[in-house]
Amino acid sequence: MGFAVIKTGGKQYRVTEGAIVTVEKLLGNPGDRVEFADVLMRHDGTNAAIGTPLVAGAKVSGVIVRQDRGPRILVYKKKRRKNYRRRRGHRQWETTVRVTSIE
Repeated sequence: MGFAVIKTGGKQYRVTEGAIVTVEKLLGNPGDRVEFADVLMRHDGTNAAIGTPLVAGAKVSGVIVRQDRGPRILVYKKKRRKNYRRRRGHRQWETTVRVTSIE
């Protein structure tokens, strides 16, 4: 069973066929196909191909499962003795992708 290391949204993910991965927001609706061309490494069970920086001709295909938002993150600012307090929340947009093939 092989795996690949892909780069999307400034982060790297180790994926296998059939895996469900949550990545930074991608354009598309649930059911749409996506391709990741930035493959940094591919391993097919016996041979490993390591890119410099990308593996030539390699791509990972998947299907968008869900467009959602991540957990709430609280941002709190305070300056002591000045009665200055600010609290804000933030939820990052995320896309859940099911990997269908590694080529």
